[in-house]
Amino acid sequence: MTERAASWSLAHRHGPADELHALDLPDPVRREVWVLVPDRPALVLGSTQDDAVVDAEMLADRGIDLVRRRSGGGAVLLDAAGALGAGPTLWIDLVVPREDPLWVDDVGRSTDWLGDAWVRALASLGLSASVHRGRLERTSASTLACFAGLGPGEVLVEGRKVVGISQRRTRRGARFQCVVPLAPPGPAEVSGEEPGVATIVDVLAEPAGGVVRAELAAHLRRTTGAVRVDAEALLAALLAALPDAR
Repeated sequence: MTERAASWSLAHRHGPADELHALDLPDPVRREVWVLVPDRPALVLGSTQDDAVVDAEMLADRGIDLVRRRSGGGAVLLDAAGALGAGPTLWIDLVVPREDPLWVDDVGRSTDWLGDAWVRALASLGLSASVHRGRLERTSASTLACFAGLGPGEVLVEGRKVVGISQRRTRRGARFQCVVPLAPPGPAEVSGEEPGVATIVDVLAEPAGGVVRAELAAHLRRTTGAVRVDAEALLAALLAALPDAR
């Protein structure tokens, strides 16, 4: 289903996570917001990660697909329905053509506008958030799990990362990929930890890239969070917060 959201075209797409990641940019490229809903939980590896970081037997036992994306970074757990026992994850991608005023050649600043939009969206729901600006902050754990690091444009609430962003850039445009962990229903707030921590740690091999699972879990519990808001309300808030001028 496709509809209009100001100067952005909004589309909801369902299917296997690998097919959703493989979607091409539209031709011609135009501003689009994609709400992507995998039909099964999936662990998504970054483009340069080795399959050896994954415990394949544990993935199979938990019914989690293994998928690889074309953008870099560490692993991300997608669980749209919360089927793994934690809160659901909201996956939203935004497409921008190269000639768009939002396009920035400097990759280190190219997601600032998007982080600002997420901050405005969260503020409209009663949550005070901030955007990380500057260089990618890597840790030994972030080579394994995306949420263990902090990249430009990513968003924090109460010092905890709640919006992860990666991007795919081509000669025609960019696809900005956003994942937001959601907490179970209740008053708007950020939970003490991202609810998929236990699952993503369980499905990684040990030792994994020099970081044992216990260390990774401890790091994620200190630095990540989940937003306790309704998914549809958050989507509506983001659409309202997106830059409209061309």
